[in-house]
Amino acid sequence: MLEEVWPEIGNAWVSGVVAGGGSILVQWLMPKAARLLKRLRADHLRLERRLAAILAADVVGYSRLMNADEEGTHIRLLTYRREVIAPKVREHRGRIVKHTGDGALVEFGSVVDAVRCALDVQRSICARNAGLAMDRRIEFRIGVNLGDVIVAPDDIYGHGVNLAARLEGLAPPGGICISADAWRQVRGAVAAEFVDLGEQRLKNIADPAHVFALPPAA
Repeated sequence: MLEEVWPEIGNAWVSGVVAGGGSILVQWLMPKAARLLKRLRADHLRLERRLAAILAADVVGYSRLMNADEEGTHIRLLTYRREVIAPKVREHRGRIVKHTGDGALVEFGSVVDAVRCALDVQRSICARNAGLAMDRRIEFRIGVNLGDVIVAPDDIYGHGVNLAARLEGLAPPGGICISADAWRQVRGAVAAEFVDLGEQRLKNIADPAHVFALPPAA
């Protein structure tokens, strides 16, 4: 934006010097600077928003697992992130926004990609857990929503994100819950049988949400 006014400032400076009066430059420059600062302030305050598919995942009983085997649980979680979650997110063209302790927040441009990623993650983790004792298994709950988000450099915010997190909490261990908005986009596009849970009251969400569920991977 500054590059737009530099040529004019230079011309005005030359004119002021030639005319022998610096006041000419000052009188010309002050209104320009005020308008420029106003534009910069407006651009800074304008929030970036976009429609996104949001996937929220969290480990079931993480505190219990850590209490039983702190180092082993931490190492297994890091391994699942590195060998399962991150590759599946890349494969389905998603972006890991952040890890939240034992969970993850992921953004996709397509809700079909988000649900397919969730399915692949749950199936892969189920296969890895098959050879482990029940008290050593790391299982995830996953929620997927389609909604408008506020975009920050290293995070996303808004009702769409909050709803995805609440859907995750409603899912059974190894299962997936999605919003009605997400379901309308993926029905017929994802090879999975959804169970209609109807209207559900979710914590800190004012209106009931129509929820569809995918049972744990077999």
